[in-house]
Amino acid sequence: MVVEDEPLVAMLVEDELLGAGARIVGPAYSVSDALRLVEVAAADGGIDVAVLDINLSGRHVSPVAQKLAALGVPFLFATGYGDDYDRGRHGAAPMLHKPFDSEKLIAAVEALAPVAV
Repeated sequence: MVVEDEPLVAMLVEDELLGAGARIVGPAYSVSDALRLVEVAAADGGIDVAVLDINLSGRHVSPVAQKLAALGVPFLFATGYGDDYDRGRHGAAPMLHKPFDSEKLIAAVEALAPVAV
């Protein structure tokens, strides 16, 4: 799953993951879109891993992270903020710093769910 409020960044992440063999849920550009997609995907086989922009148009992505955690879906935060940025209840979740290259993205996703890509 890709959750990113910048359409160009979402497209790049999606393209890199598709190129590595992943199937994509999303992208979702807002917290409400992401929560809706999580519900749909959960009813249709689930999500293996999620890449979450930590700030979606000024709104923290924590409601999405909480829903994914409740479903047992591993996720990472993708952000331009530093390591000390508030991750809510998910301080142990990996953080991928923007800008990142495709190798780092694929490695981070594979570390969370080796069969996802």
